[in-house]
Amino acid sequence: MNKNENYKLGVFSGMCSAIMWGTDTVLMGIVGAMTIFSPVEAAFVAAFVTAFFHDAFSAIWTFLFLAAKRQLSGLFKALKTKSALYVAIAALMGGPIGMTGYLLAINLIGPSYTAIISSLYPAVGAILSYFLLKERINKKAWIGLLCAVIGVILLGYEPGESSINIAGFLCAFLCVFGWGSECVICAYGMKDEIVTSEYALQIRQLTSAIVYGLILVPIVGGIGISLEVLKDNAFWWIAATAFTGTVSYLCYYNAIYKIGPTRAMGINITYVVWSIIFDKLFLTKGFDLTKDIKVIACALLVIVGVYFVAKEPK
Repeated sequence: MNKNENYKLGVFSGMCSAIMWGTDTVLMGIVGAMTIFSPVEAAFVAAFVTAFFHDAFSAIWTFLFLAAKRQLSGLFKALKTKSALYVAIAALMGGPIGMTGYLLAINLIGPSYTAIISSLYPAVGAILSYFLLKERINKKAWIGLLCAVIGVILLGYEPGESSINIAGFLCAFLCVFGWGSECVICAYGMKDEIVTSEYALQIRQLTSAIVYGLILVPIVGGIGISLEVLKDNAFWWIAATAFTGTVSYLCYYNAIYKIGPTRAMGINITYVVWSIIFDKLFLTKGFDLTKDIKVIACALLVIVGVYFVAKEPK
C-alpha cells in the first residue's frame, strides 16, 4: 500500500471512529436512563460504574477480536515491551484521569460547560504533539482545527445552565489534558512496530478497566450498584454498547497510527455532530429547521474545519 492510500485509509478510519463513538454516546444515554440508574443520588456513582463495565467489556471484545485473528502471541510479546508501558500511561490519562475529570466537572458545573471545555482536547493534543512528536501541521490544518473546536463549543453552549465553579473548571481542564495527552502518548508508544494499534487498544482498555474496577469504583461506593447491574438487563445493554465503542477505538487508534494524533483528534471530534444527528433521528422527533438551525450551522462549521485538518499535506 502506497503512502497516499495509507493516508486515505487513516482518514477513513478516523471518520468511522467518530460515527461509531457518536452511536456509542447515544446508546450510553439510553443505558443511563434505565431504571437501575434512575435514583438521583446514584447518578454520579453510576457514571463510574458504567465507565468500568464499558471499558471491561471493550477489553473482552478486543481480546476476542485478536483471538479470532490469531494474534494473541503477538499481544503477549507486545506486553513485554517498554512501548506497552507508554500505552498503559496513555490509558490512565484518557480513562481514569480524563474521564474522572469529565464526570466530576459535569456534577460541578453542568454538562454544557463541561462539553465546551472538554472539546478543546484536540488543540491541547496538537500542541503536545508538536513539541513531543515533532509533528508538523500546516496553517490550513491549524485553522481547520480551530474551526472544528469552535463549532463544537457552540454546539455545547447553552446560556444560563450553570454557575461559575472554580473546582469544576479545574476538573474540566484535567479532562482536556488527559484526553489530549492520551492520544500523543499512545502515538509515541505505537512508534514501536511490535505494538500495533490493535495491541495498543487491548492494553488501553485492560488498564482502564482494572483501575476503574479496583480503585475508582470502590472509592465512590459503587460496588453495590455494580452487583445490581450484573443482575439487570442494563448489563447486556452495556455489553452491546461497548461493542460499538470498541469498533470506534479500533478505528481511532488506527487513525492515530496512520495519520498522526493531531489529525486523528481533529476528525474524531466530529463525534459530537454524529451523536446529535443520531439522537435527533432515533430518540427524538427528528429535525426542526426553525429550531435546529444552530445545530446545522455548527455541524457545517465542524465539517469544513475537519476537511482542512484531514486534507493530505503536499
